[in-house]
Formats: sequence, C-alpha cells, structure tokens
Amino acid sequence: MAFDVIISGGRVLDGTGAPPYRADLGITADRVAAVGRLDGAEARQVIGAAGRLVAPGFVDCHAHGDAAVFDPSVQLAALRQGVTTFVLGQDGLSFAPGSAETVAYASRYFAAVNGPALTEGPLTVAGLLGSYDRAVALNTAYLLPHGTIRYDVMGPSSAAPTTDELRRMVSHVERGLEEGAAGLSSGLEYLPGRYASAAELAALCRPLGGLPYVTHMRAYGERAGTGMAEVGEIAALSGAAVHVSHLHGPADVLLPLVDSALDGGIDLTFDTYPYLRGNTILAMVVLPPSVPGAEVGRALEMLESEELSSWWEGLGDTWPRLTISHAPGLGWAEGLTMVEAAKREGVEPAEFCRRLLISTRLEAGCVTARPDEGPEGEESVRRVLRHPVHTGGSDGIYVGGHPHPRGFGAFARFLGMHVRELGDWTWEQAAVHLASHPARRFGLADRGLLRPGFAADVVVLDPAVVADVSTYDGPRALAVGVDDVLVSGVQVLAGGALTGKTPGRALKPR
Repeated sequence: MAFDVIISGGRVLDGTGAPPYRADLGITADRVAAVGRLDGAEARQVIGAAGRLVAPGFVDCHAHGDAAVFDPSVQLAALRQGVTTFVLGQDGLSFAPGSAETVAYASRYFAAVNGPALTEGPLTVAGLLGSYDRAVALNTAYLLPHGTIRYDVMGPSSAAPTTDELRRMVSHVERGLEEGAAGLSSGLEYLPGRYASAAELAALCRPLGGLPYVTHMRAYGERAGTGMAEVGEIAALSGAAVHVSHLHGPADVLLPLVDSALDGGIDLTFDTYPYLRGNTILAMVVLPPSVPGAEVGRALEMLESEELSSWWEGLGDTWPRLTISHAPGLGWAEGLTMVEAAKREGVEPAEFCRRLLISTRLEAGCVTARPDEGPEGEESVRRVLRHPVHTGGSDGIYVGGHPHPRGFGAFARFLGMHVRELGDWTWEQAAVHLASHPARRFGLADRGLLRPGFAADVVVLDPAVVADVSTYDGPRALAVGVDDVLVSGVQVLAGGALTGKTPGRALKPR
C-alpha cells in the first residue's frame, strides 16, 4: 500500500459517535483512503500522532470571517483550534449578492463585524465563492444574507415588499442557491432585516430544498420565546429546516423552547459559543429603533441634535457592560469600558458614546456583558450545549483592536473546558457536535467524518493540552494543543505554524 500521507499511531475520532480507537489514517490526493492498521504501508509524508487524537476538521457554524478569512493570522487562529471550515454570510448581512451600492452598504453598516469588502463592484455568490476557493487555508461555505438581498431590492426601506419586490428577492435566493449557497441567513435585530415579516422570510425560505434557514432571531435570553415563535411560524409557512444562531440565555427558558419545536415537527438545530458576553455593532445596542442606522447621514443628524437626549438618560445601567472593541480613529479607547473611556475624556458615558458613534460614522463595535444570563449563566451554557441538536459556532469577529476572545478560543474551550475538565461531552460526542453534525446540516456531504472516500480535513490534537488562551483582556492569544491540521489532504498547520499552503475549497452543498 502507498499513500500520499499517513497519520500514524493516533487514536481516531471518526465523527460517527464511536469512541476513539487506535488506527492509522491513509490519505491519497484530497481523500481519506484508509483507516486502520497500516503497518508496512509507504507514504511521501508521515505524521506521527502517538498520544494524540485524530479527528475530522471542525466546522465553525457561525463565523464572521467574510473578509478576515484572507488574513493569515485569522487562518492561524482557526486552525490552532482545529477549525477547517467557516460558514460565512451570517446574520443576514454580507457582500453578495448585490450591486456596488449594496456591497458598499454591507461593508459600511457591518464594518465592526465583517470588516470591509475586498471589492467595490457588484458581486455575485459565484464571484464571492470563487474568490475564496484555493485562496486561503480554510474551507468556506456561504449563506445567502437576507438583509443584503432586501437592501439590493428595496434599499433601506422599512416598508413591506411589493409583489414585484418579493419576486425579485426570491429570484436572488434561487440564483444564489444555483451558484452554491448553503442556506439563507437572517439578522432580525439588524437593518434592514429588522423590517421583515415572517411571511416575507417564509417566501424566501421556500426554495431552500432542505438547506437551512439560519437566523439571528428577533429576541434571545428571557425573551427567546418571542424569537422562537417566529421561527416556528416561518418553518410552518415554508417547510424549511431551521438553524438558530448563537442561542443564549437561561437554560430553563431555552431548552423547553427547543424541545417544543422539535416535538412539533420542526427540523431544528442551533449553535452556541461557550461565553457569557457578546460582540456586535455599538449602534444596535445603544440606539433606539427610531434612528435609521441604515441611513448614516440621517442617523448622524439625529445624533448631533438634541433628539435623543431623553433616550441617553435611560441607558445608565448599560454603560458599565460595554467594552469598546472597534473604534477607527480612536484606537486608544479599544479595550476600555464605556465608563473608563468617558472618564479619560472628562465626560459622561452617554456623551462619550454619542461622540464615538459620530466620530466613527456608526462603525464602532463593542463587547457586551448580557444582563439576562443570571447567576446560573455558566451552568446554562453547559446545559444548552449538551442538547443533541447543538452544533459549535464561535460567532468569531476579527475586526478591531480588542475583539471578543471567542474567535480565537471558542473551539479550544469546547475541547479543553467542556470535554476534558467538565465532562459535558465525551471526545466522541465533541467530534459529532463540532464536525459531523454541522457538516450534515449545511449539506457538506463529504466532510465531517474520517471514512474512506471523505475529504481529508484532519485535525491532530493533544487531549491533555488543548485549551483556549484568549481572554477578555487578551483576546487575540492563540489556542494550544492543536499543532497539525490538513485541509483536503494538504498540511496547512505543522508544529503549530502555518505552512503557507492554501488548499481551502469554497464548499457547495450536495
């Protein structure tokens, strides 16, 4: 027997849920060719895995790497956690499909989350996927972003779509699916997604054909029942499978909602990240719905006037919970709470926040401590991630000088804390939650398992060492315990360092 690569002497987590077993892995071209004892076999490259686990590459079901994935430091951060695939196009906002004006809007409005688009022109799903394919070390899959599609057809309008406008939006979805999109996403707390009705979203979900509708719901935490009721309505109207993004809040609220949906026949999954703080655009957190954040000029006029004076006065409890993550032109403030930054400037937090939004033209970002997790927050995280329809997602944001640590540590934290230390999953369950289950959900039929014929996305990890290192104070520290990773049979991480190879594929569902 001869192979291109043999990974020898490790214990294999094949992604089926079977316990780890001693086996070698033979790889030919970009495929797993054999799993078993390969004594005497030859290969051009042999990677020793004694004392380590050999697992299928992890799928990050919710990553904001739409622009950042081209950055080698972001690729390194993901690979050091065993992540080999990013699912992009999240929260209803990304760069395609749309006109040059739409691309500019998505870049501007979501600048603190996705960063700027790498092109100024009109962009199709095929064009965006083509820009990723074999250009980076990670695989990418892409969700059609509802907010981007709505803006391309209707601009910043808050009105319900006309029959013709809805037809044009559906055409965008149909074309995007033909070009390789892996589902449809919505962001119902962002603009213009906030303006959509369940009927509008259901119409766009009908062409999905088994691929998921992935939603940042209209409400989470204690109010998650509101969001889940709308999820149920959209599923009933469209027949679509549903995946809830970054589900968070008290487990006693969330788990009955999930089980009720499943009992009602909804094909439901969800992802979580193992932290109690969030990260988003500052404007969404602090501005009232009356401010048209999709129209920067008008929003700035309102911020510069006295229109919002009474609104600011009601946010006193909010300021200590906000840490500035992204503040272009005011880098000194990144990493400070709103209270700390305001004190340095000698003003009240509300006034500093107002000035920050004006100065950055609404592009500021923040890390937020959520008030509704309660004293049982950590226990809720553990209970929720143990649910069998759970998948892993980092919600990683790589923009700004002081982002949330989740993009650099979520998957390592799942492994180090929630498997090794707390026992919330076994190692074999981790491979299901982080690899095979999400691969199936997004139609990535040849990923997520270590079986002959499957794509050779392979992670070699040390179960005694793997851990997250990033913190809220030091959010960009690289995880430890994953030193060797292959994507499509090519080693992209060796000894914990990038090899410079870029075999990552733009994945299309099958």
